[in-house]
Amino acid sequence: MDVTLNIWVLTIVGLCALIAADFFIGGRTPHEVTTKEAGIWTAVWVALAGLFGLGLLWMGEGQASSEFFAGYITEKSLSVDNLFVFILIMTKFAVPTIYQQRVLLIGILIALVLRAGFIAGGAALISNFSFMFFIFGAFLIWTAYKLIEEARSDEEDEEFQENRFMRLVEKRFPSTDQYHGTRLTILRGGQRLITPMLIVMLAIGTTDLLFALDSIPAIFGLTQDPYIVFTANAFALMGLRQLYFLIGGLLQKLVHLSYGLSIILGFIGVKLFLHALHEYDVPVPEIPTQVSLAVICGVLVVTTFTSLAASKKARLAEAEDGGGEDGSGNDKD
Repeated sequence: MDVTLNIWVLTIVGLCALIAADFFIGGRTPHEVTTKEAGIWTAVWVALAGLFGLGLLWMGEGQASSEFFAGYITEKSLSVDNLFVFILIMTKFAVPTIYQQRVLLIGILIALVLRAGFIAGGAALISNFSFMFFIFGAFLIWTAYKLIEEARSDEEDEEFQENRFMRLVEKRFPSTDQYHGTRLTILRGGQRLITPMLIVMLAIGTTDLLFALDSIPAIFGLTQDPYIVFTANAFALMGLRQLYFLIGGLLQKLVHLSYGLSIILGFIGVKLFLHALHEYDVPVPEIPTQVSLAVICGVLVVTTFTSLAASKKARLAEAEDGGGEDGSGNDKD
């Protein structure tokens, strides 16, 4: 897709306008987000992504449209995994409920800026070094394997571990352990202190960058167009805040999510290997974007169905076990 500087500028300005509208309409005043509000805004962001993809199709960019939808769905599904960590971060820093949406909004904006740099670097690498497709493919297959290992492990991450950057911030800059509304810094005794609000925003933004280490190579396996990579990431991330409040309680029921994500990452890893071989004139078939889109959607549908079925079965089993005991914990005669 031939993207001029004007298109880039208009796209970024348009995204900034949407983000500003999101902030002033729903996020300016601190409040506890209801399920209804989260559902409406989630639908709005999904609809906007759909309109953007259809707009590409209307402009005659059918291939770009397919790549956008495949990339968007992949990034969205991978970002759901981020929500588990976001919950741990919110718990660790004891973020009051009314401030959580502000934390997510700014934290995700930080993540989007950092990802933009990551995307630019990735685009430069693959445009100059074809062997990077092999590296990205191998990394995705290794990540898929690690996801399966984690899913089969009985160990659960119960506490958020700060990254090196966060430890450096807390060590170098004096801070207060109390929240002061939405203020990021306060002046106390002539000394400027950062608040937990700023620290948790940085934690959200920098932690998301770690997830980008697999999601960015994954989308480059679907498209090598930096414009499509950036817009798919932007729409997936900007709807993540509302998704956090909408399906926060549902996350624990998606017990097979890691298996689904591992299949998707493994599939894209193989796709990258085939593309890399094709770059070196090896006569191997390439997987069309439409096939990739069908596989990604199919895996997510099956994973969601089996997860909910397994969760329901587990609840019924617990209910049956509980029904066999009296109030004192002893089995009934």
